[in-house]
Amino acid sequence: MQARLIALYRRLGRLERVFLILLAVALVARFTISGSGISVLLSLAAFGAGAVVLFRAGFKLMRLVIWRLRYRLLVAYLFIALVPIVLIVLLVGFGGDMIAGQIATYLVTAELDARREAMLDPARELAAMPTQVRAEQARWMAPYLREKFPGMEMVISGDSTFRFPRNAALQRPPGWGDASGLVLKDGALHLWAHVRTQTADVTMLAPITQDALSELVPNLGELSLMRAGRETVPSVDGEAPKTRLTFRRGAVPRRSRNRVPPPVNLLDAEVVAAAPVSVAIWENPGQISSQWMFLSTRYSAVLGTVFGGTAEWAEGLTMFMQALIALLLIVEFVSVYIGVKLTRSITYAVHNLYEGTQRVRVGDFSHRIEVRGTDQLAELGESFNRMTENLERLVDVAKEKERLQSEIEIAREVQNQLFPRSVPVSDTLELAAVCRPARLVSGDYYDYLTLYDSRIAFAIGDVAGKGISAALLMATVQSSMRAQLRAGRELAAAVGGGSNGVSLSASVLVTRLNQQLYAFTPPEKFATFFFGMFDEGTGQLMYTNAGHLPPILVRDGAVTRLEVNGTVVGAFSFAEYEESSIFLKRGDLLVCFTDGITEPENDFGEMFGEERLAEVLVKNAGRPSAEIIEAVLDSVRVWTGSPELQDDMTILLARRV
Repeated sequence: MQARLIALYRRLGRLERVFLILLAVALVARFTISGSGISVLLSLAAFGAGAVVLFRAGFKLMRLVIWRLRYRLLVAYLFIALVPIVLIVLLVGFGGDMIAGQIATYLVTAELDARREAMLDPARELAAMPTQVRAEQARWMAPYLREKFPGMEMVISGDSTFRFPRNAALQRPPGWGDASGLVLKDGALHLWAHVRTQTADVTMLAPITQDALSELVPNLGELSLMRAGRETVPSVDGEAPKTRLTFRRGAVPRRSRNRVPPPVNLLDAEVVAAAPVSVAIWENPGQISSQWMFLSTRYSAVLGTVFGGTAEWAEGLTMFMQALIALLLIVEFVSVYIGVKLTRSITYAVHNLYEGTQRVRVGDFSHRIEVRGTDQLAELGESFNRMTENLERLVDVAKEKERLQSEIEIAREVQNQLFPRSVPVSDTLELAAVCRPARLVSGDYYDYLTLYDSRIAFAIGDVAGKGISAALLMATVQSSMRAQLRAGRELAAAVGGGSNGVSLSASVLVTRLNQQLYAFTPPEKFATFFFGMFDEGTGQLMYTNAGHLPPILVRDGAVTRLEVNGTVVGAFSFAEYEESSIFLKRGDLLVCFTDGITEPENDFGEMFGEERLAEVLVKNAGRPSAEIIEAVLDSVRVWTGSPELQDDMTILLARRV
C-alpha cells in the first residue's frame, strides 16, 4: 500500500504536490492554532491551489472527452444550443413566476390601497364637518362602513365623543397625526384611518382576518403576512455569535382551509409571491414595522383575474398559453432530434473514415468503409474507397515491379558475366571496350576471343529494342557466335592440324548466325552485327559487317569508314554476306560503335553524329584507349546535357601496336 502511494505521489505534477502539502499543513494548523492569521492564510492558499488543480483536472478531462468528434460536437451543441435553451427556459420560468407573482401582489396591494382610501375619505369628511352635524353624519355613515369593513369601530373626539358601536372600547391613539393603512394593535392586525383637525380627531379601526386578506381579490389565492426579523445564534466552540434573517408568522393567523385555486391542468403550477408591507405600531406613534405579504396563487387564477370573464374563459386562456408553450417544446424536441440525426451521420462517416485510415496505416488496403446517403460525406467515403482500391492496385504493381526489378538485377548480373572478363594477350593488337546500358540491362553486344591459329576475333552488335527482350537476344547472339567459333576451331584442328585454310571465315560465321537467329527468334527480333578476325602474323583484318554502323579507321590523322557487307542478322533467312579485308598498320586505330554513340540528340533535336565522333577520335587518337573511350562518352553526355542515357552506348577500340 505504501509503495502504491509513493508511486502515485511521483506521478503527480508539481502543482498537485504543492496542493497536497498546503492541505496537510492547513489541516495541522486548524487543529493546533485554529483561528490565527497563519491558519487562515494557509487555508486560503490550500483552497486556491485546490481550485487551480481542479480546473486543470477538469480541462484535461474535457480534452480527453472531446477527443472523439462525436463528443466534441455534443459538447459544442451543449454550449451553443442546449445551454442557451435551458437558460431561456429558466428565464421564462422565473420570469413567468415573477410576473405572475408581481401581478398578483399588485392586485392585492391595489385593492388594499383602495380599501384604505375607502376608509380614509369618510374619516376626512367627518373631521371637516361642523361639530353640530358631525355626530348625526357619523351615526348615518357608520352602518354602511361597518358593512364594508366587518368589525369596524369608530371614535370621534372633540367637544363631545362619539363611538360606534356605543359599547366600543376604542380610544383615540396617543400622539398620532394623520395616518392610514395597516396598524398593529394589541398584537392583532387592523386596517385603520386617523384624521386629526383642530376641532376633532376621527379614528376608524377594522380587524384584518385571514378571510379578509384572501378575499381582497376573490379567487386569486391565499394571502398571509410574516414579520421579518433577526435572531442571534449562540456561539459554538468559542466562535463569535451570529445573526440570521428570520420570518415569523404575522399578526394574522393562517386558517387550515386552503384558498389556492385547484390547477386547471398539470402545467398550471402554483406561484408564490412576496411583497413588503408597512405596518404601523399603535402603541408607538410614528413607528413602522416591516412585514412581508406572501401570496400563493396559480397562473390560471392570475390570468382569470387580469382578463376577467368566467372561469371557463380563464381556463381556456390558460390552456391556450400552455398549448403554445407545448408547441414550442415540440418544435424544440424535433429540432434536437434532427440535430442528433445529423450529428450521428457526420460522426458515423468520420468514424468510418478514421477506422479506414487506421486499417490503411497498418497496410490493410482491402478495407472498404460503408457509405450511406448521397451527400458530400458519402462522396468522401466513396473517394476513400476508390483511393484504397487504387492503393491496393499500386501495392500490387509495386510488388510486381519489385519482383521484376529483382529479376532484372539477376539478368544484369548474368549479362555482365557474358561480356568478356579479360582482353586477349597480343603483341600486335590492343583491344578495349565499354558498354553503358540505358537501363539495367543492355541490348548492345561486344566480344573478343583468341583463336587457335594466332588470330584474334572480335565482334560488336546492336539488338533491336531495349530491356530484357533485347538482352535475351544479345545473349543468344553471344552464345551462337561463340558456338560457331568453337565448332570452327575444333573442325580446323581435326582436319588441318592447325592450318588456316579451313572454312572458318567471317562471312560463313555471320551467315550461320543469321540462319540460327531467324529460326529460333520471333520475326521482329533482329540485330546489326560486325565480326572481324585479325591475323597477328600478317596484320590482315578480315571482317563482315551485317547492317552495322561502319567502323571508323583513324590512320595518320585521317578517317576512313569500313564497308557494309550485308543486311541485319535474324530478319531474312536468305540473306547473303560478303567478306572484306583491310591491312592494319602500326598506329592504326579501329573504332567500332553502336548508334547509342552517334544518335543521341541535344535540346534542339540535333544528333551527335559520326562527324563529331570522328573529330573526337582524331583529337584523342594518341591517348590511351581507356582515355579515348571516356573522351567519347563525355562528349556525348555534354552534347545531350542530361545525365540519363537515351540509348545503350557501346564502343570497341582495336589499335595496331
